[in-house]
Formats: sequence, C-alpha cells, structure tokens
Amino acid sequence: MTYSGSGLGLLPDEHIDLSERILKNEEDGTRSLTDPVTGLGNLRRMKLKTDKLIEQRADDPAPFSIGVFDIDRFRPVNDLFGRKAGDEILSQVALRISAALPEDAMLARISGDMFGMALPTCFFEKDAGRVGALLKDVFNAPFDLGERIVRMSASFGFCQYPFAGTTFDELFDKCESALYQARKAGAANVSVYTHEMAREMRLRTQIEQALRKAVAAQEIEPHFQPIVDLASGEVKGFECLARWRDAELGDIAPSTFIPLAEQAGFIDALTKLLFAKAIRCAKQWPKNIFLSFNLSSVQLVDPTTAFSVLAMLQKMDFDPRRIEIEITETAMMSDPETAERIIDELRAVGIRILLDDFGTGQSSLGRLRDFSFDKVKIDQSFIQALGEDEKAEHIVRAIVNMCEALGLSVIAEGIETAANADKLIGLGCLAGQGYYFGKPADAETTIGYFSTPNSAEDGKLTCQITEPHCCAG
Repeated sequence: MTYSGSGLGLLPDEHIDLSERILKNEEDGTRSLTDPVTGLGNLRRMKLKTDKLIEQRADDPAPFSIGVFDIDRFRPVNDLFGRKAGDEILSQVALRISAALPEDAMLARISGDMFGMALPTCFFEKDAGRVGALLKDVFNAPFDLGERIVRMSASFGFCQYPFAGTTFDELFDKCESALYQARKAGAANVSVYTHEMAREMRLRTQIEQALRKAVAAQEIEPHFQPIVDLASGEVKGFECLARWRDAELGDIAPSTFIPLAEQAGFIDALTKLLFAKAIRCAKQWPKNIFLSFNLSSVQLVDPTTAFSVLAMLQKMDFDPRRIEIEITETAMMSDPETAERIIDELRAVGIRILLDDFGTGQSSLGRLRDFSFDKVKIDQSFIQALGEDEKAEHIVRAIVNMCEALGLSVIAEGIETAANADKLIGLGCLAGQGYYFGKPADAETTIGYFSTPNSAEDGKLTCQITEPHCCAG
C-alpha cells in the first residue's frame, strides 16, 4: 500500500527509512562543522560564516573583522600534564572567549591551540584592537585542572574586510600575518593588519624572492670579525658573519634575511654556501687561527647537521679542530635531544662548541648543566653597559668566575671602547671581539691582514688595543 498524501509512492517503512537518512545526513553535516573537543565550529564553519558575510556585503562592502589567536606555550603544558589536561584547557578557553565575544560573533577552533573568530560588527582597526585587549585579559584568570591550576596567555591577530581581502582565504592569510607580528613582539600581544603591515609584507616578499636568487647565484658573502686575546691584542680567530648586498634593495641586514631564510625553508642552502666560502678563506690563514661559525635553530633540529658539517670539512680538507660552532640557547630549545646529539657528534671530532648570547636566555645556567660546551660568549648588552651599570659589572664577573670553575673559556662580544677592554681584563675575561678591535671585513681584506708588513710575525696577527678599529679594513 502506498503512503497516502505523500505523492512519492513510498510505503510506510520506506518513508521511515528516508526520514532517518535525512536526519542522519543533517547530523553528519553538523559533525563535519563541529570541533569534537570544544563543541565549537571548526575552520569549515568559520569559512561558511565569513563567506556569508562577504556575500551579504558585496554590494555595499561594509567592513567586518575576522581574527585568529593561539595559546602561548600550550605545547609544554600539554606535554607536562597530558592530553586530557590540554583538552580541558581548550574547553575552558572556548567557554571564556565565547562569553566575552559579542552575541553576533562566531568562535571556531581551527586546529591544535589555534582559534578563529568572525566579528560582523567589528568595523575598524581600533575596534579589533579593543576586542583583542579584552580577550587577552580573559586569559589572566588561572585555568582550573582539578588538582592544579595553570596560567596561560594568548597572542591575537586581526584583519578587516574588504581592506585585507575579499575572500576568506585572503582574509585568513592576513590574520595569520598579523598573528606572526604579535608573536614577534613576545607572548600575550595583539596585532591588527594595517597599511604599514601590508607594505612590510610586500617588502618581505620582495626580499625573499631576491634572497632566493642571491643564494642560487652564490652572492651571499662571508665577512670576518677578529676574536682577540684582550691582554696582548693577538688575534686568535675570526667569526664568520653573513653579508648581502642586492643590486636593487641595497644592503640587507642579517637580522632581516637570516630569519627570512629560516622561515622560507632555504636556510640550509644559505648556510652551506656561506660555510664553504668561509672555509675557502680560512684555508689561507695561519693554521693557529680558528674559524667561528654560527648554526641556526633549523640546523639544530636536523639530525643530519653534524654529518653535513663534517662532510664539508672533509671535502675541503680543513682541520675540524680549527672550527668553533656558535649556537644560541633559543636555537637549542626546539628539540633539545637532537641538539645535544649534534653537539656531541661535532665535539667528538675536535670541533669546539660555543654558547652564544649568554645571559639573555630564560635558563642559561640550566643549559650549561645539560649540554657540553667549550666556550661561552657573554652577550654584548652586558659588555656595553660596563662603566655605566654596576649590576652589569657584577653579572660579568659572576659569569667569568662561574665559567672558570666549570672549565669553560669566556669571550666578550660587543667591545667598543678601550675602557670596556680594560674593565674586562680586570674582571678576568681573557678574550673578546667588537668594533674596538675590528669591524667585520670581507675575505680578501681578512687574508690581506696576514701579508701586511709588521702586522703578522710567525703567523701571529696582533690588534693593538691602543689603536681602535685597526682591523676594520
């Protein structure tokens, strides 16, 4: 018998089956838009919401905002207390932020500890900034995990339609750019995509493209700054520093292009190019002069780094005992186990390892305990404060005494005056570098130091402390 009134010619049982299928499809659709941990919408739902706002405002493009944020240092907390505790924090974040947002706003969990927001009535940059400041304060209260409480913070990035883009993908990319800027400023910061940021991003893209070409064309050059015995002025080695001059962009600072190469994924090619050029130059120095070279954070999470370094030295027939590798505490912390393995493999063949920028990390003393180093470089911020800040003098003295007790050599960086050099000698520091002894110079100039009359005797190059910049070239 057909089901009367349906017009579909379905039997009663068939009608029930169809209804169940329709209900199931609706449930499946809801699940596909919902984050299972927090119950919030997911990235797909945020996209649908944003696309709908764009469609509604296409004819009269009234602005609105979208935002993203992620929880600062969430992974260590998750690793320490376990996934269940991590999920509980995510759920509490979802409840807090949802309660703080306007009624017409939509909150979504994007992935991991990243969340997204669509804000229909947040029209201007200043409005987004106020929302970010409010939500940042929401994180101030501790998170209750039952037997313990933890404190968290978050970093926020916002952008506005239609200035930052007219599609969801464009808007989301700009939000991530703003979030990146917020993170650069440290934890618990808010950044809104602005015209200035847009210019910076265009310049960043231009620099990245030029840098890729420069690396391929082997245009990145090593410069060398002398490291000297402070008492005698005798040069013991040179630190290799990357330099790049683009025909259109001019001189680009290493602090700009090195992080860019790391983020863009070609720091390894840049490092290998620079290392090979540095070794080629160092082969022409006296054999008692060492080469100091910096490894990036990317190299310290790559298990093949030690092999690559040793292969390069073997290929170029350069004694590994003349190499010193400088690493920072921050670079080691992404993957301490891999970093430790790399350090041990390098030291096993006679390469010395330096902890750079000592005193600026969060737990430098712990690094000296956990890792095997040969030398420590005192950060220049302490050196340049000598004579002006009594605390800096006490810190430098303490570092020198501690390193002496641990059997570590000490190098002071950033020495710019005779007074600083004399003060360091009085504090027991035996080696240093800085503009007072010489600015970084190119390979040809550095090689020329050893052939200059009266500058070298028996393979020794001496910087006279009474003559500032004697090695500036």
